This record gives sequence, structure tokens and C-alpha cells, in this order.
Amino acid sequence: MERIRHSGNIAGVTKDTLIEEKDLIVLGGRKEFLMGEDSVIGKEVNDIELLDFPVEKLSVLLTNKTIASGTLSDLKKKNYMHGVAISSVKRVGVEIPVLKKTKLDRGDVIEISGLKKDVEKAIPNIGYPERPTNKTDMVLAGLGIFLGGLFGALVLHIGKVPLSLSTSGGTLIAGLIFGWLHSKHPNVGAIPESTLWFMNKVGLTTFIAIVGIMAGPSFISGFKTVGASLFLVGAVVTTIPIVTGILMGRYLFKFHPALTLGCVAGARVNTASLGAAQDELDSKTPALGYTVTYAVGNTLLIICGVIIVLLLK
Repeated sequence: MERIRHSGNIAGVTKDTLIEEKDLIVLGGRKEFLMGEDSVIGKEVNDIELLDFPVEKLSVLLTNKTIASGTLSDLKKKNYMHGVAISSVKRVGVEIPVLKKTKLDRGDVIEISGLKKDVEKAIPNIGYPERPTNKTDMVLAGLGIFLGGLFGALVLHIGKVPLSLSTSGGTLIAGLIFGWLHSKHPNVGAIPESTLWFMNKVGLTTFIAIVGIMAGPSFISGFKTVGASLFLVGAVVTTIPIVTGILMGRYLFKFHPALTLGCVAGARVNTASLGAAQDELDSKTPALGYTVTYAVGNTLLIICGVIIVLLLK
């Protein structure tokens, strides 16, 4: 219950509010739970003045350890959730069912709605509000790129074999660490959704274009020297690991298909494949399987390249 009209007067409600016959009350909640309540409470009416009040809808990042160990039903029983409805729950960008027995984890994004005073009372007990903003924490973003590039540039020599994550691999590791830091302290490292979209789409497209431009001359030179067999061998060498990885993820490790696609994209050190999988699935789930395999694949790619060169010498 949000508000009540009693004897012509409009007022807010509490748990102690008495409801009398002929009172008009405002109910708020998920549509499927409100349908059919007219047979229990009374006929639905349209009172424009009674319904004219501000409602806030906000996403909250779950950081409270106590709530994270329970279910949605446990959360709804809290006193501070009175008058607050839960619209959706997202985990790693994926929407999960809003059921009584749905278990919550730290890092879940819970969308709540209700009167502004009720929502504001619930927020600090749940976690950190994700309010719309156009500001990016450039200090943390720049620091992550700098430290990641610096770490990736370090080279460890084992005999004659130099080992390095490269600047891209180092930046990826820094991104994982700073992303974890943001999940623990949401007020640090905020980046608007629109900025993330720009980085993913435009940044990735630019990256692919640069790779193509740089690879073009050597591809033409190699094609002239070796012939069509270079293209055919390249297609086979590229396809076999991808198909093998998908089959292993599906039948050996029993991964979810979305995770398998992310793992294969990371193992092939191919960010474009990750973007294509996420766009097709309309989900960020493949990124869960991408990060670790990308770091491992990037490192092995460098090591194996050095080893082959040394063996050929």
C-alpha cells in the first residue's frame, strides 16, 4: 500500500494504518501479483489525485553481506522494504527470475521502485545506488591502463625464452583487478553505460581496422610467395582449435554454451569474437569465460612463438 483516501483526505500509510470500508487505497507491486485482487479487496477505480505522487525507480548494487547470503523472500521481510517493490534482478548483466526462493549474491543489481522516501530508506541497507551519470572516473581508468601496460611490458627470461604478458595482457589483468575493486567499492571507478558501449563498439571496430591495415602488406607478400595454400592452411589451423574448444566445453567440461563461446574467443585472443557473441546473445555472460583464457592464450602465444623461432634456428 502506497497511499490512502479516508473520508476524502489523502494520507500516507504505515503498518498501523486502519482501513475502513469505502476507503480508497493505492496498491503497488509486480503486475502478476496484483491481478485479480479486486475479488478480495474491492473494485479498481481511477482516482487521479490519489495516484498523483512521485515514484522513484532505481538500480542498487548489492554489497550487504547479510542480504547476499539470503533469498529475495528474506529481503522483502525486512522492515526497510515496506512499500518497496523489486522489479528485476541482474547478475553479471543477465536478468534472473524474481522469485521468493531466488538466492542473492554480492554484486547483483536489484531494481527497486516505490515512494521516494521508502526507496531512499532501503538503499543504504542494500548497497550502492547506480544513479544515472555522464561522468567517468578517468583517474582510475587511466591508472589502470598505465599500471597494466607497465606490468605487461616486464619481461622474465627463463633461459633464452623471454616471458611477458604484453601491454594488452597486462592491461587486461589490471582491468580485472580494478573491476573487482569497483564491485567492492562501487563509488570508485564509475563508468556510464553509454561510455562502455562506445569503448566496446567504436574501440573494437578501430582495433580491428588497425590490425587489418597492419596485416595487409605481409598477407599480400606471403600470398604472392606461397600461393593459395597459405590461405587454406591458415583456414584449417584457425578452424580446428575453435571447433575442438567448443566440443571440449560442451561435452568434456559441461560449460554453458555462452561461457564456452567466451572461453574459445579468449583462447584465440580474439576480442571481435567476444563482441559478436555478446551481441548475438544480448548478454555479457561470454565475458566470464573470456578473461582468463585470453590472458593464458596471449601469454602462450608469445612463448610458443619464441620457442618455434628458437627451434627453427
